[in-house]
This record gives sequence, C-alpha cells and structure tokens, in this order.
Amino acid sequence: MLTRQIFIKNLVVPAYIGILEHEIAAVQSLHVDAEFDTQFSVLPDDQDITSVLDYRLLREAIIDEITRAHTHLLETLIERLAARIYQDFPTVQRVKIRLSKPAAFDDCDAVGIAIERQRTGNA
Repeated sequence: MLTRQIFIKNLVVPAYIGILEHEIAAVQSLHVDAEFDTQFSVLPDDQDITSVLDYRLLREAIIDEITRAHTHLLETLIERLAARIYQDFPTVQRVKIRLSKPAAFDDCDAVGIAIERQRTGNA
C-alpha cells in the first residue's frame, strides 16, 4: 500500500466557538491547518478525479463540521473533526489538525489546539 499526504493550510472558517459570554453570541474566525495521510494501491488516473481522494470533499467536511452548531471548546470541536474525517473518508489513515483563534488575544497571533490521530481498527 502506498501513502499520499493531502494538506489544507490556513483555511478560514467563520464559527460560533467559545464558552465565554462574549463568544457565545458572536461569530469569530477559526483558522484550520490539516494533514491527511491516505492509502492507495493504484496510481491516479489523470482523467478521473474519483481515482484520488478529492481534497474539495475534505475541505467541505471540515467547514460543515465547524459551522454545524455552536461549540464551547476547541478541544471538543477538534475531536469531532477527527472523528468526522475517519467516518467519511476510509482511506485516511492519519490525521493531524490544528485549530486556532487569531482574535482571542491582542498580544499574540493566535491561540489554539492541535491533535494527531492514527486510525486504529476501531476508528
């Protein structure tokens, strides 16, 4: 089996995220960086997008999960994202996701959470 890595860098998604009172009613931007290790057994057919994992679908799944509902904690959201990726994309064997809030503080570029998960037999 061969592995290919797909990545998404600095995807900006407007989200209802946060547990603090001022965050509950306001939309704030989340920045997403993600890497996906996918397995494949045949080389891509240049004329057939279905011969590869279409990164547009990964992007859509991330946006859908983030915008689905208000989430209080980044930790909750990032775990839901990883679970969604494994559920929707069976060829993804490893996922690395980084979520950041660039507007959280004035004295730094961003704060956030990062995880890396490896698919197991039960993932």
